[in-house]
This record gives sequence, C-alpha cells and structure tokens, in this order.
Amino acid sequence: MNARVTVPPMAVIPETAPFSAEQRAWLSGFLSAAVIPGVFEGPGGGAPASSGAAAPSVTLANNDEAPWHDPAMAMDDRMKLAEARPMAPRLMAAMAQQDCGQCGYNCADYANALFEKKEERLNLCAPGGKETARMLKTLAEELAGAKPEAGAAPAAPPPSGGSPAPAGAPGRCRELPVEARFIGKRRLNAESSAKDTWHIDFDLSHSQLDYTVGDSFGIFPRNELGLVDQIIAMLGASHISELRGRTLREVLRDEVSLGLAPDTLFELMTFITGGKLRDKARALAHGEDPDGDAANLDVLGVLQKFNGVRPHPEAFVDALEPVQPRLYSISSSPRAAPGQLSLTVDAVRYVIGRRKRLGAASTFLADRANPGDAVKVYVQKAHNFALPPDPQTPVIMIGPGTGVAPFRAFLQERQAVKAPGKNWLFFGHQHQMSDFFYRDELEALRAAGVLTRLSLAWSRDGTEKFYVQDRMREVGQALWQWLAEGAHVYICGDAKRMAKDVEAAFVDIAAQHGAHSTAEAIAFIGALKKSGRYQADVY
Repeated sequence: MNARVTVPPMAVIPETAPFSAEQRAWLSGFLSAAVIPGVFEGPGGGAPASSGAAAPSVTLANNDEAPWHDPAMAMDDRMKLAEARPMAPRLMAAMAQQDCGQCGYNCADYANALFEKKEERLNLCAPGGKETARMLKTLAEELAGAKPEAGAAPAAPPPSGGSPAPAGAPGRCRELPVEARFIGKRRLNAESSAKDTWHIDFDLSHSQLDYTVGDSFGIFPRNELGLVDQIIAMLGASHISELRGRTLREVLRDEVSLGLAPDTLFELMTFITGGKLRDKARALAHGEDPDGDAANLDVLGVLQKFNGVRPHPEAFVDALEPVQPRLYSISSSPRAAPGQLSLTVDAVRYVIGRRKRLGAASTFLADRANPGDAVKVYVQKAHNFALPPDPQTPVIMIGPGTGVAPFRAFLQERQAVKAPGKNWLFFGHQHQMSDFFYRDELEALRAAGVLTRLSLAWSRDGTEKFYVQDRMREVGQALWQWLAEGAHVYICGDAKRMAKDVEAAFVDIAAQHGAHSTAEAIAFIGALKKSGRYQADVY
C-alpha cells in the first residue's frame, strides 16, 4: 500500500517573476518543503525552530535561500536569479554550485569569506574555472567600490603575503598538504573498453592521516615532462635555467598549472607584443574570443598561438596559476584497510586539433606515479555526505562509472561494523563485459548479505541507451517502499547530467507511487534534502 504524505498548499510564484517555468517549480517546491513539519523524518528532520532573534541586517549566502544552487544551471541564469540580491549571495551564484570542497569551502562559505574579506583569492573554484574567476573579479571590483552594507562589521585587514594563513592541521587542507606513498594501481576496465579507469592505492602509515568514509582525497599532481619540455622549447630557454631555487623544468613540472591559460598570461603577452597580436592578447585577457578558440587554449596553446613571442622564463612562470589540487572521492574504508586509502580514477585523455591533451592529476596517477613515490596530498572532510548515524537505516546509493567510489567505501564500512540496515546500489556504465568495476567484490558483498540489492544499467549493450535513472523508474515501487521505511539516498557522479536526471527520476517515482502531484513530489524531494536524507557528491 502506498504511503501518502499530506503536503501544505504550494506556494505560488507569480508568472511575472523573472524565472523559467522550471525555476518557478523549484522555488515552489523549496518554499513548501520549508514548512513541511516532517516527511518520513530522519535525524534532523522537521521544521526549524524559531529562535525569536532578529534577523541580521547583513545578508550572507546560504544554500536554503539560493535557487541558483544547481550545478546544471548556466552561469548567466544563475547570475540573473541573483541580480537583485545583496553581494554575498551574488558571489555565491558565481560559483560552480558543486560544494565540492576543492576551494577549501562550500560555495556559500567561499562567497561569505570573499564578502567579509577573510579570503581574497578569486581563482579557487576549480569546477567554475575561468568563467567563475572572471565573474568573481567583476563582483570583487564592485564590492571594493561599494559602501558597506548596514550592520556590516569592519573587515579585518588581509594577512601579509596576499593569501590567508592556512588553518587546520597538516594534511587537512589544501594549504598544508603532507606526503603519502603511492602503492600502485590496477586497471578496472577490460582491454576492449573505450574508457581507462584505475584503482589507485596509497599508504598513509607515515603521513599520520586518517579519514572517514565520504571524505575526499586531494592530490597535487606533477605535470607530464613531455608537455614541460615542449613549453621550454617554445620559450627558447634551457631546462636547467635556475628559477625559484630550482631548475625551470622542475618548476614547470611541480609548481604551476599548465592547463587552461589564465588571463594573466594573456596580459603578459600584451606587454611583449605589438600591433594585431597585442590587440588579440588584450581581447583574450578581457574574456573575448577573437579566433573562436579561447575555450581550448592551454598554456602551450598560447605559446603556439603567439609563435615567436618568447617571454622571459621568470615572467612567464609568474603569469601562471599555482598547481591546483584535484579531489577524488575515497573508495575505501579505513576499517577494511587500516593505514591505506583507495581511489577510483578515470584517466582523462582527449585530442584537440592534432594535439593530445591529458588530465594533469588523472594521468599523473595512471601513468606517471610509481610505487614508492611520495605524493603531496590532503584529506578534505565531507560536506553533508556521510552514512546515517543509525546503522539500521536503509541506504540507497546511485553511482554510475567512477561515482561508485564512495559507495564501495560505504559498503566496506557497513560490513566492518556489521550494520544491520539494508543497502541498495545502482551502478551503470557502457558495457557489462568491460566496465563492471569491482564486480567480484560487489557479488561477494551480495552473497554475504551486505549488499541487499544491486541494480545495473549498461548504456551501450542494447539497441537504445539505458541509464541508472531508467533502471530506477523500472523498480520505482520498491524504491518508494524503501523511502517509506526511512532510507537515506546518496548520489555520486556527474553534476550537470546524471545527478539532475536521477533527481528527476525520484520526482517521478514520488509522483507515481506516492500519489503526489508533480509539485508535491518536488516538495517531497526538497524535504528529504533538508532533513539530510538526500545527499549528493557531484563533480
């Protein structure tokens, strides 16, 4: 028998409001969810109690009042939704909305730190890239010239050196990495696969690092030497030239990003070129795209584009961004392998024009790291992505491709603590024969009764593409029953497509099997999110 949840009348967003139909539905769902006293409540569910305190006069950013907090939404749409808001929420709208932690914050906290001048670095949002950095620069300039908001406390002066002092213990933030030993790797795909995915192992025994399931692991990669040497050749420099107390080759390998070219590199070109080349460099520095190739210009690509222009190596390096860490979901439980840590990594390789491009961190792990190598790392604590505190709580996990990583860790943890709660995993990829990651492990967990249900979806094995969200709809009645029993939902993977499609599937399931209208189903999923029963780790 289907459980029925009574939902208050939906809040009405006027048709004249500056939102799309989809955004109005989202807002209506959000406003209804905010007043639902409890929908299959888990820990932390229910309506927030009123403290009776007056609201602060300075408006900071927060997820609950951010209709743009959707990683699938385009920048222009996010900024339009936020255009009438105070500065901190507008800064948040410029972020990639993934709450991935690569910047050391979540999106709202990064925005608030910038607004309160506790953070001045504008280039920390790795998923947002140059688009976010440029928008933050524009907003920061506006903020610098604006009068302080009423009630705003005087900002503390920025620390010397241009960056905030690192906070936390070594190995707990990007500013204070430690070294861990690379143990080894094994390929998870069969040779016939179009993908190149690796299981990676690290030894933490000498790093004094620990972690919990749901956390992420930050990797500082070393750039590929072939790319480094091409850049040195384009500069007309010697690879043993001394720079920063090291050789130029070592600095380019270890210290700077050689990916998408920063605006500062184009600005450098404006000082050492003339005529049409200077005009082109100036346009690129201002976010214009005179030749239609700006989106693909990495550091080497800029040197090739401005062929014959040879910056001094020191000025060139100073114009580049520091190497950025890459965060990966941890795919092991410390209870299953004490002193070790595992990752599940897709090696990124693609071709633009006639040049092969490599993902810096993924191919570092897959190709260039050797057993015994010391790698600079840190643990990023999870932001709202953790197993329920009650081990009896049922768990639903949706993780296609490398999105299975944290759920391998979840299952290892649940097995180690003998958690009696049921576990249901949805996994999918292209082909069952070549892309069934951890097949033996998952089948053993199912045989042991740890993995209650395993639902699979192979997008290229049939005549039509078939994804995890399609499998979810097929078993929607059972999923609804698990939700009625208090199950927590976890999603890991692609932010712009998969996570959005999975959420739409849950809305359809709630509407069909929970006897809700679409608007009520949207509100129901919103309430699950507010109560902590619907959590996502997306990228």
